[in-house]
Amino acid sequence: MLSVICPIYNEEKYIVACIDSIIAQDYPKDDLEVLLMDGMSTDRTRELISPYLPNCPYLRLLDNPGRTAPRALNRGIAEAQGDVILRIDAHSSYPSNYFSTLVRRLFELNADNVGAVWKTVVMNETPKSLAIREVLSHSLGVGNALFRTGITEVREVDTVPFGCWRRDVFDKYGLFDERLTRNQDIELNKRIIRGGGKIYLVPDTYCTYYARETFDKLFDNNYSNGKWNIMTVYYTREMSSLSLRHFVPLLFILSLLLPVIAGFFWHPLWLITAFILLIYLSLIGTVSAKLAKSKGLSFIRLIESFFILHFSYGLGSLMGLLSIPFTKR
Repeated sequence: MLSVICPIYNEEKYIVACIDSIIAQDYPKDDLEVLLMDGMSTDRTRELISPYLPNCPYLRLLDNPGRTAPRALNRGIAEAQGDVILRIDAHSSYPSNYFSTLVRRLFELNADNVGAVWKTVVMNETPKSLAIREVLSHSLGVGNALFRTGITEVREVDTVPFGCWRRDVFDKYGLFDERLTRNQDIELNKRIIRGGGKIYLVPDTYCTYYARETFDKLFDNNYSNGKWNIMTVYYTREMSSLSLRHFVPLLFILSLLLPVIAGFFWHPLWLITAFILLIYLSLIGTVSAKLAKSKGLSFIRLIESFFILHFSYGLGSLMGLLSIPFTKR
């Protein structure tokens, strides 16, 4: 039996597409349960879910008073009846073979966790949203995160989006860390790897992820991601809870900021910041020009998207670093 856990909160824009893709799965419905863990939504999410419940007995809507994703996941695991646990996200939709492929690969590979590539899309195609979509799928935007940039063969990796586990993996490695509002999936995957487990990304299926479509939402989301990278290390006391790519934006911000501060005592140091900024702008400018030409995208929107993504992520990490003296572990 497969238990699918989906944390949700105020997902009225995406929940219908998500549930429709669940219903279309080719996995046997008699061996399936889907737990929709709602963090007490205040929009129309529950209203939109309700019509599905009488006709789809494998769908269950459960409350998550804790409101965070790790609490939803841990409560879902406690409620689940399945031999396999699969986590999905309401901000995405899934092809019909998604569940069956991940379960099959989990056992074929004797894996502790398997996942598939994200295909990043936008609901409303504008020059701005298309640029954001491209940046969130490009190695200059997201580093060596293979689940974002894509694969053509099975790859052993350090993390996957969402995840599919045998139930006994949680007995061996523990549940999700409920202190982590973000990164709880990455932290669990790193725990699995430190314990000798294997995680694989497979090319046989994919999930469709709906990206933020405005610069302010892109900034807010990645600011939080950056901040929670620092908090994840602080709470777990493990640098290995994340990967090097998660800290590159912080190093970028510090490389600009520290020479500016030191330059007040010796002005020539300001040239370091100017040089680094020039190199950075040349890099994103070159990449943006190539993408604009090959994919018919807006050069200016691409430049803006790269800069906002990197700057917000790095600034969030810096603010997380500065907040540590005021945070209780």
